[in-house]
Amino acid sequence: MSGHSKWSTIKHKKGAADAKRGRLFTKLIREITMAAKQGGGAPESNPRLRKAIDDAKAVNMPADNIKRAVQRGTGELPGVSYEEVTFEGYGPGGTAVLVETLTDNKNRTLPEIRTIFSKNGGNLGEAGSVRFLFTKMGYIAIEKDKASEDTVMEAAIEAGADDVETTDQYHEIKTSPESFASVKEQLEGKKLPLAVAEISMIPSTEVQLDSRKADQMVRLMEALEDHDDVQNVWANFDFAEETSATS
Repeated sequence: MSGHSKWSTIKHKKGAADAKRGRLFTKLIREITMAAKQGGGAPESNPRLRKAIDDAKAVNMPADNIKRAVQRGTGELPGVSYEEVTFEGYGPGGTAVLVETLTDNKNRTLPEIRTIFSKNGGNLGEAGSVRFLFTKMGYIAIEKDKASEDTVMEAAIEAGADDVETTDQYHEIKTSPESFASVKEQLEGKKLPLAVAEISMIPSTEVQLDSRKADQMVRLMEALEDHDDVQNVWANFDFAEETSATS
């Protein structure tokens, strides 16, 4: 099982707990606001906004919250101005880590992210230090016991996916960012249960971690994800399923 799919599923499993304490709502509201600010308030012509609204609806965010977030982005309502800042660094074992943030104060966020890295076996790097190891793609995962390989392969190819691979636990589908929404919609139309569906940064290579470093890595990822300004975290790690006590 690849490190990317492993972290994506760990993250989505803990999403319910995040939603209960409001953290996920805060992140989604920021994403909706930024998407509307950059691409306009009409989801049918703004794929990023459509994806953010879909994610918000999936965790039962009230429609009024979504509407207000869109209106703050388009300027119809006053709101905080956020800046997109991506941090790059290294985790345990020399793993590459990308951290995507939406912040209203970069001078506050930078030292806080640096501290999280240093406390969890990593260090913050320079801009451009690891980004070249990742490619932006649509990523969809379907649990193997929920659909056959042939069914997923046929549906994904028909929908226009770029690649389909079956791993230990998942059928993994990759698309271009532009075709992600269409592929996702067509797979859902065929009643295929999507465990993960996101625009992601897919690593070109992965670093195998032993037990100690795997535990450190998961703690680093969780600490970064838990920071209020962090929207997404990606890394190029992998470890055996039984290796980490925290997975």
